[in-house]
Amino acid sequence: MAKSMRQKVTKYISGQYGVDPEFPWDGDDTSAVFRHRENKKWFALIMEVRRELFGLSGKAPVACMNLKIDDMFLRDMIVREDGIMPAYHMNKQHWVTVILDGTVPFARVIELLQVSFEATLPGKRKKKERPPKAWIIPANPKYYDVESAFAKDDVIDWKQGAGINTGDTVYMYVGSPVSAILYKCKVLKTDIPYSYEDENLKIRSLMTIKLQKRFDRKAFTFKVLNDEYGIFAVRGPRSVPNSLRYALDEEPKRKNK
Repeated sequence: MAKSMRQKVTKYISGQYGVDPEFPWDGDDTSAVFRHRENKKWFALIMEVRRELFGLSGKAPVACMNLKIDDMFLRDMIVREDGIMPAYHMNKQHWVTVILDGTVPFARVIELLQVSFEATLPGKRKKKERPPKAWIIPANPKYYDVESAFAKDDVIDWKQGAGINTGDTVYMYVGSPVSAILYKCKVLKTDIPYSYEDENLKIRSLMTIKLQKRFDRKAFTFKVLNDEYGIFAVRGPRSVPNSLRYALDEEPKRKNK
C-alpha cells in the first residue's frame, strides 16, 4: 500500500503541476523533492522513514510526505487526524508530515498537497490563483470600537491580515468583554498603504471590508467556538473550519424562522 500510494501521489504531482521529482542528496534515491519552477521553493518532500520514529509497528520504512501549512489554525486541526503529525526533520511550525500508507485517504492527501502548493507559490501568482477563502479575524475593543464604526457605516478600513486577499470573507471576532463573532464581511480591497506602530499594535497595510451580516451576541461566543469547533484562541487571521462556516452561514436563516 505504501509504495503504491507514493507512486500514485508522484504521478498526480507530475500530471497536475507538471513537476518531476528531484533527488538532491548524494546516495539517497528515496527522498524526492518537488518544487515550483518559478521560485524554486519546495511544496512537497516525499521520503522513507523508520516506522518507530512515528510510533508505528513494523520494521520496514514507511513512505511519508512533508507539506507546508502556513495557517496555524488549520495546522493545529489537521495534526489531530490519523496519519498526520508535526513535520519530521523540518520546521514544525510551518510543515506537517502525512503518512503515505493508506491511513490518510488519497483524496485528503491531495487536498493538503494543494494547500502546500498554494502556500509556496510566488507572491503575485499566489494572489491570482488562490480561490476566495473565509477567515476569522480578531477585533480588540480596547484599541478600537468596531461596533460604533459599523453602526455608522457598512464599509470600513481594517488592519490587513497576512494572506487575506480581495474577495475573501472575514468573520470578525470581537474580544472581551464581548468574546464572540459579531460580523460577516466581504473584503473589497487590500494592500492599502498605511503605517502605524505603538507598544500594542503595528499596522503596515489596510483592507477595506463591507458588512454583510450581523450575528447575535450569544450565538458564536468563545465558549461555543471552543466547545463545538475546537477553536482555542483568536489572536490573528485563521481559516474557518467547514463546520463552523456552515453554522455561520445558516445562523441568520435559523433566526428568521
